[in-house]
Amino acid sequence: MEMLELTLEKFEDASEIVRKVTQETKLIYSEYFSEKYGNKIYFKPENMQRTGAYKVRGAYYKISQLSEEERERGLITASAGNHAQGVAYAAKLAGVKATVVMPVQTPLIKVNRTKSYGANVVLYGEVFDEACAHAYELAEENGYTFVHPFNDLQIATGQGSIAMEIIKELPTVDYILVPVGGGGLCTGVSTLAKLLNPKIKVIAVEPAGAACLKASLEAGEVVTLPQISTIADGTAVQTPGDKLFPYLQANVDEVMTIDDSELTFSFLDMAENHKMIVENSGLLTVSALKHLDFKNKKVVSVLSGGNMDVLTMATMVQNGLMQRDRIFTVSVMLPDKPGQLAAVSALIAKLQGNVIKLDHNVFANVNRAAGVQLTITMESFGTEHKNQIVQALKDAGYAPEVARTSGIYM
Repeated sequence: MEMLELTLEKFEDASEIVRKVTQETKLIYSEYFSEKYGNKIYFKPENMQRTGAYKVRGAYYKISQLSEEERERGLITASAGNHAQGVAYAAKLAGVKATVVMPVQTPLIKVNRTKSYGANVVLYGEVFDEACAHAYELAEENGYTFVHPFNDLQIATGQGSIAMEIIKELPTVDYILVPVGGGGLCTGVSTLAKLLNPKIKVIAVEPAGAACLKASLEAGEVVTLPQISTIADGTAVQTPGDKLFPYLQANVDEVMTIDDSELTFSFLDMAENHKMIVENSGLLTVSALKHLDFKNKKVVSVLSGGNMDVLTMATMVQNGLMQRDRIFTVSVMLPDKPGQLAAVSALIAKLQGNVIKLDHNVFANVNRAAGVQLTITMESFGTEHKNQIVQALKDAGYAPEVARTSGIYM
């Protein structure tokens, strides 16, 4: 492959073009994360971008480069949601018809917003790769112009405008952390960063359950994972783009993988400390901050998107609170006597536990005289406070059993 296709001139052109449709997403310095991890941490908040994600950049630039004949045929793409909205929005501005194939598990907010821009939405397949294959079939049948969500150098060039903005605003940046699925964003950002300043290090961050780039770089060639499983739906890709792979090989300094469980912590951190909603794929770079093996560097974490439906938000909050022991459930056996429930409640109240839910089950034991079961879900200030409450229940003779899972909605 000719490695000169992504040139500084093309990146500069793309950066000027995408300014017509993008909102300014200035870097946000994070005192909280900087103090927590010992680096100067900045966020590039593409979750605040038009359509809620960076994808509008590549989509708009790609459409701007199409011929009139290619536009008139109508566009088709496949996407887990963010590219879908980018293409739909850009197509609407250009007066072009667009069809988008999305996996059936795509969050409802992404489906509805894509439709709101006038695109025809087709739900197909369990993962992106299946949706993409179906989109190619529809393109062949109907003569549509296919706009790939990542495996396209013009798409990657448009995404690279993010690096242009980062470096203009923070010329002395040391590290840029980029979420990666298929590799379009990472290709654009890493290639332009190296063109502008080869000393800048770029770290690609992908979900452990869909680590196709890591596998491909280790193999020295594009690898397709046999299966993937991750809550980071925007980066749930089995195969990185083959057109992009040489650029990723040349310009990515390191690949990190993040377990899904870490994303719930990061969601709470961003919501509580920055009052921002960031979708799971965008949280990859936030979770990566604690794994950095250096200190006192200027680090930019790209928050790729913020399109998350309310039910997913609720699940993230609940699970995050549970993992941090700020919500827990405990069961105790009480003598079947009046006043026992009040006694337990008084003990919890004295220790400032906040009861969310009670289940007083007199039928848990065949012999009610031997005891009735009381299951309590409560809030605490964290692990230490939780342990104090559990110990107090033990000291009072209640033999508490802490449930492995708990929750507000169970």
